[in-house]
Amino acid sequence: MIPILRSSDQKALARLFESRRAQEASAERTARRILEDVRRHGDRALIRLIKKLDGVDLRREGFTATPAEIQDARRKVGRDFVAAVRQASRNIRIAARRQLPRSWMNGTSDGVKVGQIIRPLERVACYVPGGRFPLPSTVLMSVIPAQEAGVREIIVTSPRPAPAVLATADILGVKKIFRLGGAQAVAAFAYGTESVPRADKIVGPGNRFVAAAKKLISGECGIDFVAGPTELVIVGSEGQPGWIAADLVAQAEHDPDASAVFITSSPKLALKVQKAVQEILARLRSSIAETSLLGQGAIVVTRKLEEAVEWANRLAPEHLTLLEDAAELLDRVQSAGAIFLGSYSAVAAGDYASGGNHILPTAGAARVRGGLTAADFVKTISVQRLTRGGLAGLRKSIVTLAEAEGLKAHAFSVHTRFEHDSSA
Repeated sequence: MIPILRSSDQKALARLFESRRAQEASAERTARRILEDVRRHGDRALIRLIKKLDGVDLRREGFTATPAEIQDARRKVGRDFVAAVRQASRNIRIAARRQLPRSWMNGTSDGVKVGQIIRPLERVACYVPGGRFPLPSTVLMSVIPAQEAGVREIIVTSPRPAPAVLATADILGVKKIFRLGGAQAVAAFAYGTESVPRADKIVGPGNRFVAAAKKLISGECGIDFVAGPTELVIVGSEGQPGWIAADLVAQAEHDPDASAVFITSSPKLALKVQKAVQEILARLRSSIAETSLLGQGAIVVTRKLEEAVEWANRLAPEHLTLLEDAAELLDRVQSAGAIFLGSYSAVAAGDYASGGNHILPTAGAARVRGGLTAADFVKTISVQRLTRGGLAGLRKSIVTLAEAEGLKAHAFSVHTRFEHDSSA
């Protein structure tokens, strides 16, 4: 049964949140060994690790999906699936186009212009989790923003890619689909091997080992953010208990390490939601969700609704649902990957088809950024143009600041442009 905790029970809450950090530390140790193995031994390590951890023989099956496999996948998924992919694609594209930064050039003073130009990344690897459930939605959420940004080469990688994943990638026009997963896939695209090209950036969610690997290689290869086991926090004191419980169970079914928390100032609603969770678990018979809710789930009862929002900010969850009464406190929310307002804004809508991106920061990373956008696939390059008069107008300030820092050559580089210029 999902536990009910009081916000005043600091020890119980600390245990709940510390368990997540302990898992992260353990995953980093494992991921570090895998990264070093692939970095040193390339394909040889990849073949060994993939066979051991994913049960895939790359020597026999090949590193990438074949055209025949992809065509077979298209036949298997059916027309309704293709229609759903296309509807979701349209909405995701509309949102992605609005997210792109624009080039601009403006004057800051006479003779001085600064601005930016936008350039797409060359090659991106989109990680699509395999595991218990195929996630074609993650193909949509990672590939479409990259396409809208103009990325020249987009690669999808997934352990044992399911027909739905292969078909979705093919519908979107992706040419390379690798059958690599886990920390070893992250290593391959971060360092490059004999058969795997090095990527400029790796994006997409994964289990705690994938998240740990991305964190460890972030100094050598671009990543979106740490996107590990999924998280949901629901805040509110008025709502349908069955709907709240359904969202908690839905999030919990992703992974035994998933976190689903309901924070409320209503003890009565807390009890009703707890009961509804048990009823849904009995109906759906989801052992994964039950394991997750027992280990990482909780219902937290606070004194006031404002305190519930404060807890949400401290957790900085991947997904945050604000029920109708809590939605009025939206201005108080500082940290969340994505926010869902009102009872009808089911998180599942954002997972698939509303247009918002479901690749979101986890493990507290929402304190510093939001979810994946098309802007993650471009470089913003600053541009400056100064005329002689523009530089002359800044000359004194530049020299003063350079000399204050003890950088005489900086000051000289400006002075020298006016040494033989009587007009200056």
